[in-house]
Order: sequence, then structure tokens, then C-alpha cells
Amino acid sequence: MPDAQHLLLFIAAGWLLNLTPGPDVLYIVTNSLRSGAKTGIVAGLGITAGCFVHIFAAALGVSALLATSATAFTLLKYVGAAYLLWIGARILLAKAQPVGWAPASTASGERWAKVPTLRSVFTGGFLTNILNPKVAIFFLAFVPQFISPDTDNKALAFVLLGIIFNLNAIPVNSGWALAAAWMARRGALQKGMHWLDRAAACMFIGFGLKLALSDNPTAR
Repeated sequence: MPDAQHLLLFIAAGWLLNLTPGPDVLYIVTNSLRSGAKTGIVAGLGITAGCFVHIFAAALGVSALLATSATAFTLLKYVGAAYLLWIGARILLAKAQPVGWAPASTASGERWAKVPTLRSVFTGGFLTNILNPKVAIFFLAFVPQFISPDTDNKALAFVLLGIIFNLNAIPVNSGWALAAAWMARRGALQKGMHWLDRAAACMFIGFGLKLALSDNPTAR
């Protein structure tokens, strides 16, 4: 484990990285805008669960395989890109609905689309993170920088630092969720939710295309 000074630097760097907008942050914000802070926090917890898989996979060498195998990286990259494109298309094609909407039948018997369950939101966050091979390679490149070369058990140190990184991400992700939920309660934002949905959909599609067209960052 690093000394106290390097550990604080590791924590600060992790917070800054988690504040950087990307597919994970967009997923949290989108769910908070649509269904409130609780749903956004659950989305963040799903993403954190995906990060734990990447951490343990990196410690076991699976991430090293993604970093060195063009086939493995490409396969996971396209699956992840397809998932992000699917999320974007689903939002783009969905009927507009007001913030705080709950399923109900109209007088004519018409029923709107169901609000996503917390379980499905958690699963979606998990898949958004775990299907992105660049997250796995990020951990493989970032965490070892804070492990001393004379550390006896580098795999254990890697896992412990990864756990610290992921736990520190929870308040940041929750902050994104709370901020988005607060914004959703503003009257002006309520009127513009249709366009915010479209913007979020385009961003998901953009992230998906960016991932699909990306190269393995370690293949140089």
C-alpha cells in the first residue's frame, strides 16, 4: 500500500476522474432526471458493482488479456458499443413522459410504458460499465502507478486500492444523482424534458460510436 501522502493523492485523483462526464455519469444523470435521486443513486451503485468486477478481473489478469489480445478487446468493445447504442435508441424512440411519472391507465384504457424498476436500473448501470473494455484497461494502467515496486503482494495491493477507488466513487456518483434530481424539479427543466431526452439519447449513441471506433489504447 502507498504511504499516507500517496494514498491521499490516489483518492483525489479518483474523485477527479469520477467527476469527468462519460457514459456512466450520463446513465446516472438520465435516470435521476427521469425518476428521481433514488433511481440515480441505484444506477450509480450498479456502475460501482461493475467496477468491482473490473478490479478483480485486473488482479486475476483478465484485464491484461484485454490489453494484449486484439480479438478479446474488439469483441467486448463491440458488445459494449452495441449496448450503448441500444440505450440511446430506446430513449430516442420512447414516448415523452413527465418527470415523476408513474404507470397508470387512462379513462380509455390506454396504458403508458412502465417506469423502470430499481433492479433493471441497477442491472443497466452494471452492464454499461462492465461491457466497456476501456474501463478494464484504465484500472490496469491507473492503479499500479500507486503500488510501490517493493510491495510483497502486488495483487492484494491492487485489489485494496481498487476497493478504495470504487468506494470513493459512491459519494461522487450520488452527488451527480442528487444534482440531476434537483434540476428535474425546476419548472423550466420540466418543460424541456423532451429535448433533454433527445440530447441524452444522442450522447449515448455518440459514446457507443466512439467506443466502436476506438483502438486498444495499449496496442501501440
